[in-house]
Amino acid sequence: MTDIKTINERVQRESAFVDLLQMEVSKVIIGQKYMVERLLVGLLSNGHVLLEGVPGLAKTLSIKTLAAAIQAKFQRIQFTPDLLPADVIGTMIYNQKNGEFTARKGPIFANFILADEINRAPAKVQSALLEAMQERQVTISEQTFKLDEPFLVLATQNPIEQEGTYPLPEAQVDRFMLKIKIDYPSREEERLIMRQNINGTSPELKSVVSPSDILKARSVVQGVYMDEKIERYILDIVFATRTPKNFKLDKLTSLINYGASPRASINLALAAKAFAFIKRRGYVIPEDVRAICHDVLRHRVAVTYEAEAENVSSENIVDDILNAVEVP
Repeated sequence: MTDIKTINERVQRESAFVDLLQMEVSKVIIGQKYMVERLLVGLLSNGHVLLEGVPGLAKTLSIKTLAAAIQAKFQRIQFTPDLLPADVIGTMIYNQKNGEFTARKGPIFANFILADEINRAPAKVQSALLEAMQERQVTISEQTFKLDEPFLVLATQNPIEQEGTYPLPEAQVDRFMLKIKIDYPSREEERLIMRQNINGTSPELKSVVSPSDILKARSVVQGVYMDEKIERYILDIVFATRTPKNFKLDKLTSLINYGASPRASINLALAAKAFAFIKRRGYVIPEDVRAICHDVLRHRVAVTYEAEAENVSSENIVDDILNAVEVP
C-alpha cells in the first residue's frame, strides 16, 4: 500500500500541467472535451491518434492548438491523391559542387505530424508513414535517421463513405493507438463557436508545456500501478474479440471477421494508465479501461459482411463484450 501511496503522490505532483494544458487548449477549442482528453492520452502513452469525423468539427484546429500549447516542432502534411512518398519522408538530392547525393529531409522530421485527411492519398503514400510510426526512424536511400522525441502522428480522416477517399491499410490502422470518432457540438457550444468566429478575435495561445515535461510525464505514466486483476480484465476483453464463444458470446462468432491484435492489449493497458494519470490517480481502475476501450478497439475489430448487412458495427460488438466480460 505504501508503494501505491508514493505513486499516487508522484502522479498528483507531475500531472499538474494537464489542467494547464487543457485550459490553454480550451481558449480556442470550445467543447470537444472527449477529443482533447483522448489526444492527451495518446500524447502521454506515446501512441499515434486517428481522428474521424465530418468536415468542420475542429479536428485540424485541435491538433494545431495542442502543438502550439507545447513548445514542440509542428508540421502539417495535406494528403492528396497526387502526393508522393518523397513529399512526406524526403529524398536524395544531387549536389553538383561535390558530386554527391545528400538527404533532403521531408516534413516528417518534427515532433507533431498532422497527417490531414490521410485517407485522401493512395496506399503507397500512407505506407511511407509506417516506419516512422513504428520504429521512430526514417530511411532515405541507404541512410537511416532517428526522429526526435516526442514524436506523434495525429491523422484526420473524413468518413470512408465520401467520394475520393482510400481506405487505410489494416497494417497501418493497427499502428494507431486510438481511433477517435468526433460528433457535432451541442447547441450551446455551437453558439459560442459562432460568436467567437464572428467577432474575429482569436485568443493568444501560450506554450505552457515543454517536450521534456511530456517525456518526464510518460515515465510517470509507465509507473502507474496496474493490478493483476485489471491485466486479466484487459486480456479477457481482447480475447473475447478473437474467441467470443469462450465468453458465451456465440452470436458474435459470425459477426467478427478477425479480432484485435496483441497491440490492442498493450495499447489498452498503456491508454488506461494514461487515463488514470489525467484523472490524477496513481492506479488503474476498471472504469479507466472501460472509458478508453472503444477508442482502442473500434478500428481493430473487423466485422463480416453479415454484420454489415445487419447494420452491426465494431462499436456494437465492443459494447456486447464489455457487457459480457466480468468486471473485477
